[in-house]
Amino acid sequence: MLEFWEAKLSQSLSQIVVIMFGGAFGALARYMLTLKVAEKFGTNYPYGTLSINIIGSFAMGLLAILLVERFALDPLLKLGILVGFLGAFTTFSSFSIETLSLFEQGQQLKALGYILSSVIFSVFAVWMGVLLGKALS
Repeated sequence: MLEFWEAKLSQSLSQIVVIMFGGAFGALARYMLTLKVAEKFGTNYPYGTLSINIIGSFAMGLLAILLVERFALDPLLKLGILVGFLGAFTTFSSFSIETLSLFEQGQQLKALGYILSSVIFSVFAVWMGVLLGKALS
């Protein structure tokens, strides 16, 4: 029984480590790309975030197919890239692939509900956070 738990803990630690490293590189890539886009196009519109969300969504779609279905990569490497790197680069990529999955499953109403609720509740939540932050400061 102890061997089972040691193996599980070792597996979990490995997953945590690859997600952390992937996340660190994803966050750095996001920051660097945001700076480059702002340098080129200015900061009067969120071009950086828009670019990151589009690039990250494209990468998630492409790599979800290539890494999961086509190439026999180590599952930890897939986890580090898809969850760690792309998760830190943009969570919009996760939102996008989950929405597409709902549409592909024929669950159009759920997909539309997910889109609307994600946008509306997220904007509302950030507004509430700003209001609370202002009230506390």
